[in-house]
Amino acid sequence: MTVRMVYFAWVRERIGMGEESVEPPASVVTVADLVDWLAETSPAHAGAFENRSRLRAAIDQDFVPLDTRIGHAQEIAIFPPVTGG
Repeated sequence: MTVRMVYFAWVRERIGMGEESVEPPASVVTVADLVDWLAETSPAHAGAFENRSRLRAAIDQDFVPLDTRIGHAQEIAIFPPVTGG
């Protein structure tokens, strides 16, 4: 299954790209699993994902906790906490 990953704000800056397509293994079931797997793919990903408490996620443009199952997601976004203004 191919998933479009989208990164925002400092997550994008640390990884060095705004989006990528990935094919996670079957063992990747939740967003947290995906973050762990991606962190192993490069030092940039590892640095961006080193502190999960600073990460938020959305599956197909719906905000979700990191322990949410990916299911048949087409797009997963990873970003820092959003502040109002």
